Amino acid sequence: MSAALIFIEWKPPAGSSRFSRTAGSAILLIAVLVRSGLASTGLSSDVRLSLNILVFVAWWMGAFILCFGSLAFRRALFPLCFLLWMVPFPLFVLDPLVDLLQQGSVASAHLFFALFGVPVEQTGTLVHIPGLTLEVAPECSSIRSSMMLLVTTMFVVHLLLVSFWRKAVVVAAAIPLSVLKNGLRIFSLGMLATKVNPSFLTGRFHRQGGIIFLLLALVGIFLLIWILRRGENAPTNSPVNSAN
Repeated sequence: MSAALIFIEWKPPAGSSRFSRTAGSAILLIAVLVRSGLASTGLSSDVRLSLNILVFVAWWMGAFILCFGSLAFRRALFPLCFLLWMVPFPLFVLDPLVDLLQQGSVASAHLFFALFGVPVEQTGTLVHIPGLTLEVAPECSSIRSSMMLLVTTMFVVHLLLVSFWRKAVVVAAAIPLSVLKNGLRIFSLGMLATKVNPSFLTGRFHRQGGIIFLLLALVGIFLLIWILRRGENAPTNSPVNSAN
C-alpha cells in the first residue's frame, strides 16, 4: 500500500543534496547500531520484535533519503510513515487496546439489544439475554478487523480527501465504527442463536462472519467520505464588483 501511494504521487526527484546524503547515511548508521544493540538486551521477545521491525522501517526511510533526497522524502512522508503499521504492538500496548475494544464491544452489544427491545443485562464482559449468556472474550474484541478498518480508512482518505481536518474526522470516525460493528456482530449472533438455531454460535458465521460487518463499517466510512468530498468540491462564490 505504501509503494502504491509513492507510485501514484511520484514526482521526479530534484537530486540528492549533500545534506540528504548525510542525513540518510546517519539514519542508516543509527539503524545498524540500534539493531546490533538489541541482540544483547534482556527485552522480552514481543518488545524486541517490535523494535526490530521499527529499526527496519527506519532503515528504509534512511535509504529513501539517501537515494532520492530530502525533498522527495517530504513529498512521500505519508506513504513512508504508513510503513509504521508494519510494526507489531508489544503486549504492554496491545493488552490495554484489546481490553478497551472488549469493553466497548460489550457496551455496544448491550445498546443494540436494548434498542431492539430485547431484555438484556451486562455483567463485566458477559451479556445476558433470555435463554443465552454471551461472553465477549479477548479474541472477540475485533482487534485485527479494527486495525484493518483503521489502516484502510487512512489509505482511502489520503487518496480521496484534501483537507486535513476532513481526513482527521473520517479516521476518528473509524474508531467508534469499529466498536459498533463488533457490537452488531455480537447482537446478530445472539439473535440468530436464540431465534433461529443455536449452531450459529459455533458455525462459520461465528468464525468467519466478521468480514460482513467490516464491509458494513467500510460502507459507513465511504458514505462519510462522500459527504465530506461534496464540501470540498462545492464551488465558492467569488464577490462580484460592480462599478457605478
